[in-house]
Amino acid sequence: MKNQAEGSLLEFPCRFPIKAMGIQSDEFKSLVTDIIGAHAELWPGEPIRFNPSKAGKYISITAVVKATSQEQLDAIYQDLTDCKQVLMAL
Repeated sequence: MKNQAEGSLLEFPCRFPIKAMGIQSDEFKSLVTDIIGAHAELWPGEPIRFNPSKAGKYISITAVVKATSQEQLDAIYQDLTDCKQVLMAL
């Protein structure tokens, strides 16, 4: 049964992509995947995508998760934005 959060256009559970950008490093990749994994399961069959910038200094990480509530998504974004290594989260 789908559940629409009050004030949200999303119906839960749903497939939801989360993207974080920062300076390219193995530590950054682990940090972002650990933050996201602490809150949500990855969507089945969706690999985490790592896209380096043209010069290779930065990387964007996209993980598609199974979102179960607006509160869950808010917690993911809060932890990502609280992390000093994350330059931007979308």
